[in-house]
Amino acid sequence: MSATRRNVLHLSWMALAVLAPAEASAQAAVNLRLHHFLSAQSNAHKFWLAPWAEKIGKDSGGRIKVDVFPSMQLGGRPQQLFDQSKDGVADIVWTLAGNTPGRFPRLEVFELPFIGAGFGEQTSQAAWDYYEKYSKDELKDVKVLAVFAHGKGNIYTKDRVINSVADMKGLKIRVPSRPINDTLQLMGASPQAIPAPGVPEALAKGVVDGVVMPYEIVPALKLDELTNRVSVFDGNRSLYTIVFLFTMNKAKYDALPADLKKVIDDNSGAALSREIGKGFDDWDKIGREAVEKAKLPVNVIKGADLDAWKKATEPVVEAWAAARSKAGDKGADLLGDARALVAKYAP
Repeated sequence: MSATRRNVLHLSWMALAVLAPAEASAQAAVNLRLHHFLSAQSNAHKFWLAPWAEKIGKDSGGRIKVDVFPSMQLGGRPQQLFDQSKDGVADIVWTLAGNTPGRFPRLEVFELPFIGAGFGEQTSQAAWDYYEKYSKDELKDVKVLAVFAHGKGNIYTKDRVINSVADMKGLKIRVPSRPINDTLQLMGASPQAIPAPGVPEALAKGVVDGVVMPYEIVPALKLDELTNRVSVFDGNRSLYTIVFLFTMNKAKYDALPADLKKVIDDNSGAALSREIGKGFDDWDKIGREAVEKAKLPVNVIKGADLDAWKKATEPVVEAWAAARSKAGDKGADLLGDARALVAKYAP
């Protein structure tokens, strides 16, 4: 294990949770099933979800036992995860808001081009504040444990170097959300909506020529083996990020006694959202290590090229604001507040 990896593992409480005693777990009064879409080898599973589950057990004195099911082991598709927490198929889920385009339209603001900060911790703080002000009704059917984002999104390609907007023309590229789909389509690319677990196969079979993703996911999806070029964006704003949701079945939460509700509450909310965002920033270092080890060339989009990207993406931002206004919101106000919140944490 490299020194950087060892440092990453010590940066967050998520990698330091203490196992609850086995005998206490066996006597758990409440069993919760936590379902998510990535493998047990992913950074999120190893350094956040599994330790979070263990911490819930420890803080509850063994009265809550959280079993974590990675890789969609409880069935269904990643796009169904939110409804699984709403309907009780699973008790807790981790999912992407963008898995169901149009369902959480206000939260989409952070997925717009160059709105999110360059670090997940900063965008996550802004996203939680924004959720509390504008999006509680979008998530009223579940108990919200965290709303957060990953760090800066990059472009990984096979052979093609991406620098200018024109370089995107004709590129078959995997996208995770509607805003980044609209952004790259505007540039002449051919976006493909593929859930993260399907990315390795799509790259291997040539279904896509590239993907947009953060560094942290590189090892889990073997992007260091399946692509050979990385393009990153200079500055303190990201081409895109993803809004993640960590939610719990409302009836399951409501049925808990007050002291066990407090255990859940003490391990969720603004603080958890920030911690997970910071975790994604820490895990980006692991992804960068993998890219460096594979000797993938990294191209930095900056200067006039970066300015051209920002200008080319403005119609997507404007269209989102107009659509929200047409739906009855004040789109310009939502956009302005999102930008102000990001600037609060990422000047």
